[in-house]
Amino acid sequence: MTDTTSSTLLERRDRIAIVTLHAPARRNAIDKAMVDSLHSRLDELQGDRELVALIVTGAGDKAFAAGADIAQLQERRAPDALAAINSSLFKRVEDFPVPVIAAIRGFCLGGGCELALACDLRVAGAGSRLGQPEVSLGIIPAAGGTYRLPRLVGLGIARELVYTGRIVDAQEALRIGLVNRVVPDHEVLDASLQLAGEIAKNGPLAVRLAKSTMNALARANEGLAVTLESTAQAILFESADKLARMQAFLDRKKS
Repeated sequence: MTDTTSSTLLERRDRIAIVTLHAPARRNAIDKAMVDSLHSRLDELQGDRELVALIVTGAGDKAFAAGADIAQLQERRAPDALAAINSSLFKRVEDFPVPVIAAIRGFCLGGGCELALACDLRVAGAGSRLGQPEVSLGIIPAAGGTYRLPRLVGLGIARELVYTGRIVDAQEALRIGLVNRVVPDHEVLDASLQLAGEIAKNGPLAVRLAKSTMNALARANEGLAVTLESTAQAILFESADKLARMQAFLDRKKS
């Protein structure tokens, strides 16, 4: 059964839930409506004791999520950065009781990549492109990217990707540890369901506790990281460079 709401779809397959980011005309950009819709989905699924895995994917074949909505980002100021609009959502994804799998096709950039980083596992289509290009817009990846990315790929590679804003293909993402598996594009959802099925064969309580334990052990300095990330973004949201770069991006889209 599939349930629809603004910006997301929810489907249940036995004990596995699939949430689809559904704004294909905007390449599933993570705007405020998408954030609110995802919060609602997590609220709906949070207490389901039968659930063994959650898959997050994007509508269409163009993008998992091609980033945040730049027009909305352009309007955001320091208090918005400190409110951690996207960051608080992605922490909920990371803390969700059962493993969360990102099923990635197409572009997975900026806030979309940070959403994928917050998931436990990532299955990417061969044509996927992943990256954190925020510096090209005069800001930083401030929804967990500065601390989750180094955990996955190591500090040196994370620095290169963040400083340059370079976008990597699926095979490089696999090589550096950014994704767990690469499959043909049309097999992404099936491969994610297969992975969820492998998880479902095991003790459900053991899997939940394994997740919560590993999350706890990975977070020794996360409180400080969140504060520093949000503070840096607050400064950048007020900068003239950010405003100019985002306006130039929006102008290019119109032309």
